[in-house]
Amino acid sequence: MPTTHPETLALHAGHRADPTTGSVAVPIHQTTSYQFRDTEHAGNLFALAELGNIYTRIMNPTVDVLEQRLAAIEGGVAALGLSSGQSASMFSILNIARAGDNFVCSTDIYGGTWNLFKNTMRDMGIEARFVDPADPEGFRTATDDKTRAYYAETLPNPKLQVFPIAEVAAIGRELGVPLIMDNTAAPLLCRPFDHGAAIVMYSTTKYIGGHGTSIGGMLIDGGNFDWEAHADRFPMLNEPDPSYHGAVWTEAVKPLGPIAYIIKARVTLLRDIGAAMSPQNAFQFIQGLETLPLRMERHCENATKVSEFLNGHDKVERVIYPGLMDGEARKRADAHLSGGYSGLVGMEVKGGLEAGKKFIDSLELLYHVANIGDARSLAIHPASTTHSQLDAEELLQAGVTPGYVRLSDWHRARRRHYRGYRSGPVQGLVPGRVQTCHVFASRCETRYCVASVTAHGFSWHVCPACPRRLKISSPRHRHARMWVMFRGQRKFSA
Repeated sequence: MPTTHPETLALHAGHRADPTTGSVAVPIHQTTSYQFRDTEHAGNLFALAELGNIYTRIMNPTVDVLEQRLAAIEGGVAALGLSSGQSASMFSILNIARAGDNFVCSTDIYGGTWNLFKNTMRDMGIEARFVDPADPEGFRTATDDKTRAYYAETLPNPKLQVFPIAEVAAIGRELGVPLIMDNTAAPLLCRPFDHGAAIVMYSTTKYIGGHGTSIGGMLIDGGNFDWEAHADRFPMLNEPDPSYHGAVWTEAVKPLGPIAYIIKARVTLLRDIGAAMSPQNAFQFIQGLETLPLRMERHCENATKVSEFLNGHDKVERVIYPGLMDGEARKRADAHLSGGYSGLVGMEVKGGLEAGKKFIDSLELLYHVANIGDARSLAIHPASTTHSQLDAEELLQAGVTPGYVRLSDWHRARRRHYRGYRSGPVQGLVPGRVQTCHVFASRCETRYCVASVTAHGFSWHVCPACPRRLKISSPRHRHARMWVMFRGQRKFSA
């Protein structure tokens, strides 16, 4: 597709219509296997003489559309859909490293990834060397002849200080080490390939899906790293692979393009480990991807408003948000992010660990879940959950303090989206507040009730905290007044 506009690519890249039925929506190919035309066709597919469907553990037409769309949006050459973000993180390293090798990793990463790299991969004989990204030269210092990659998160969860992609990528290019970037928290806001990254990965569970329904991951090959030029550092790509008829991957895929890294991941790791994305989940991610540009805009807008509100609150010690940072952290955010500073906000509640837990336990509107990028507003206390496996020193390295709370802000309610914070437990619960009312953006206090409805004429709603039935008039004009009867008094709201 000639365009690089993300809104267009999110809708059209990789699929226009099904060639058999003409279906514009991407079909769900819920199948295990595929009919070969003849023995020659089957042989060519297994020999990689041509690309095509063999078995859904390795590839699937529905997943393929998602792979093509994300590769196009990121500016990559090919992608690989996987069963989770964790599997994508693991595959990104295992594809080029084996026992006795090492890779250098930023300290500012998700707790689950930290544990995967420090403990699980150590048991496989692969060493993760953690470096503070505040000083990019630390990556050079930690590099030796056995270093196979650098790994980092664009917008680290939960530290939220943008990683210096360009600086570390330049060091890696000089030494022959590819930079792998986890861009989960910053889709569309950042394109790591534009700053020198070689591989981009996602947990598609988060913003890509956007609705908290499906687990998945994605590896994207930038096609911009010369694996052959550094053959000694990457023997797994430049020496005969006994698991695939002695194929030398940098040579075998040349007729197909600069996709040695992603092809090897597909036909060896995915084939053997089987961490395949399901077609149903791929379909869900495709639906989410189509609205991603709109959702990211609203996520960023709302997170900015929430951060500004919390920044002036007397019960909050500190607010962590790229848009509020200064100095080098702000420079890096402005250099790498475009269109917003993300939908994640961190804050340190005064009172430490117990205050942070109390805040979470007192929430009404926000969901207490281990996820980000949902259509709902989410919150979690990392020290007692997502990062609880880290020791005290590692917690501080990752940016997790005892009172730290992470917020993932939703993309709805443009005008009043932070009322849930204002009337929440930071200031104390408001007497009479409705907890079970399902009217969107509803609010109940001791003297009056206000509830908004979609503009479809008149709707009736019952407020369980009020003695009277509420009649809410909401004509089609979005600025029309609503009236609410409460104890015989008429209250107006714009």
